[in-house]
Amino acid sequence: MGISVEGWGRVAGLLPRRSDLDAMRRAPGRDLLAGLTVAVVALPLALAFGVASGVGAQAGLVTAVVAGALAAVFGGSNLQVSGPTGAMTVVLVPVVQRHGTDGVLMVGLLAGALLVVVAVLRMGRAAKYLPIPVIEGFTAGIAVVIALQQVPSALGAAGEGEKVWQVAAHAVARFVAHPDADAPALALGVAAVLLVGARWRPGVPFSLLAVAGATVLAEVLPTLDVARIGALPSGLPAPSLGFFDASALLVLLPSALAVAALAALESLLCASVADGMTTGQRHDPDRELFGQGLANLATPLFGGVPATAAIARTAVNVRAGAGSRLAAFTHALVLAAIVFSAAGLVSRIPLPALAGVLLATCVRMVQLSALTALARSTRADAAVLVVTFVVTVAVDLVTAVVIGIGLAVVLALRQVTRSARLESVPHAAEHIAVLRLDGPLFFPAAHRLLTDLTDLATLGELSAVADVQVVVLRMSRVTAIDATGAGVLGEAITELETRGITVLLSGVKPEHDQVLDALGIAEHLRRDHAVFPDTRGAIAHARTLVHGERPDPAQH
Repeated sequence: MGISVEGWGRVAGLLPRRSDLDAMRRAPGRDLLAGLTVAVVALPLALAFGVASGVGAQAGLVTAVVAGALAAVFGGSNLQVSGPTGAMTVVLVPVVQRHGTDGVLMVGLLAGALLVVVAVLRMGRAAKYLPIPVIEGFTAGIAVVIALQQVPSALGAAGEGEKVWQVAAHAVARFVAHPDADAPALALGVAAVLLVGARWRPGVPFSLLAVAGATVLAEVLPTLDVARIGALPSGLPAPSLGFFDASALLVLLPSALAVAALAALESLLCASVADGMTTGQRHDPDRELFGQGLANLATPLFGGVPATAAIARTAVNVRAGAGSRLAAFTHALVLAAIVFSAAGLVSRIPLPALAGVLLATCVRMVQLSALTALARSTRADAAVLVVTFVVTVAVDLVTAVVIGIGLAVVLALRQVTRSARLESVPHAAEHIAVLRLDGPLFFPAAHRLLTDLTDLATLGELSAVADVQVVVLRMSRVTAIDATGAGVLGEAITELETRGITVLLSGVKPEHDQVLDALGIAEHLRRDHAVFPDTRGAIAHARTLVHGERPDPAQH
C-alpha cells in the first residue's frame, strides 16, 4: 500500500524550505556570534543534565550536538535551541533505575517516532489548549524535583530510594552523620555566582566561568575532596542499534509516551516564548514536532538522551541577536568541536559545580510573580496550580499533568454548570408558568435544572403562580444541549404531564431540535401542536387551554 498524494503533501510541508536558507543569508555574522554565545552557556548545562539523567555527562554533550543540529535544521522555529533539559531528566531518572541506559535510549527512539507521527497528523496546535495553571504548576514542580536531584551531588553523599525526595532525604541523613563542607561549599558558591552574575551582567556567561573557576580551584587545592565527571571518550560514538530490543517495546511504551508528551509540550511552549521575544517570527507547531521527532530518533543512535527545546538557551540565543537557524546550528558545531578537542579538560569538572549550575537554574525557572498572580486570580486556578505542583513533586510529571488537566476540566464544567439557570418570565396570566432555560443544557447542569422544574414547590416559588396548570418552557436561550440534557428534558416533561400539567415548548433552535428529534424527545408535543417558534404564541395557546377551549393548530 503506497502513501497517498495527500500524505506526501503533509510530509513535504514539514521539510526545510528555501525561505530557511534565505533567512540564514541575511546576517550570518550575527548568527555565528549568537551561536557561539549559546554554546558557551549550553556546555555546562549539557554536562549537568547528562549527569542528572543518570546516563552521564557524555550523553548530555552528544544530545546537545546531535539534537541541537537536527532540530535547528528541521524544527519549526528559526530561534529554538534544543538539547537535554531539566524537565526531561525528571522523566528519565526512573527509566534509568528500572531499565538501565539501554532503556533510556530505546525510550528516546520510541518517543522520536511518536513525535513524527503526531507531526504528520498535524496535531501540534493542540498544545495551546493546555490550562496555564497546569503549565505553571508542573514547571514549578519540575524545578523542585531537579533541585532535589542535585542534593546528593551538592552534599557529596549518595542517596537511596524510589522517589527523588526519598533519595534527597537519605543523602541529607548521610551528610548529617558524616559532614564534609567541601562539596556543599563548591555547589553553593557556583549557584551564588550564577544568580548574582545574572542580575549584575546578564550577557556574561557566568555558568561557564563559575564551572571553570570551580575546576581550577579543585585542581590547585588537593585537599578539596569532591567527585569529578570522569573520563569522557574523545569524539562522538559511532551510530549503533545495539540497544534495540523489540521485546521491550510494550514495557517501555508508557515511558516513551511521557517523554514524547513532555518534548512536545516544552518545545511548543519554548517556541511561543521565542516568538514573544521578537517581532516578525512565528513558529510552525507541526514542523517543530517533526524536527524534535527526527532529533530524538537520531540522538539515541549516538548514545544521547531524549531532547527537547530549551527555554533558557533559546532566550540567550534571541538576546544575542540570532535571526535564523544558523545560530542554533552553530551552537551544535561549537559543542562538537569541544567534544573532539577538550574531552580531557571536561572530565576534570567537579560534580558539585554542575549541581550548583542546576540549583541556580531551578531558582530561575520559578516565576514567583506568575505563581502569585495565578493563586490570587480564582480559587479554581489556585487549586489546579497547587495540585499539579504537589503531584509533580510527590509522584511524577505525567501523572501530574493528567490530574491537573482533569481537575481543570472538572472545575470548568462546574463553572459552566453554575452559569445555567432556570428563571421565571413575567406574563400576567393565571395558572400559567413561563420558565426560561438559560445557558447550557448538558450533563453537568441538566439534572439540577430539571429537578427544580419538576419540583412543584420550587416551580410555584419560581413562577409566583399558584395551582400551575400549564408550563411554557422557553428554550431560545439554551446555548447547548447534549444527549443527557435532552433525555432529562424528556423525563421532566413526562413527570409534569403525569401530575396533570400541560407542557409547551417555545424557541427551540434548529441545532437543538436535531438532538431532540434524534432521541425522540417530545414527539407527542409536536404531534399535539405544543411546540411554538416564539413565546408569545405559546402563551396565547396556554390561555386557550386554561379557559377550556380547544387548541387552535393555526397558532403553532
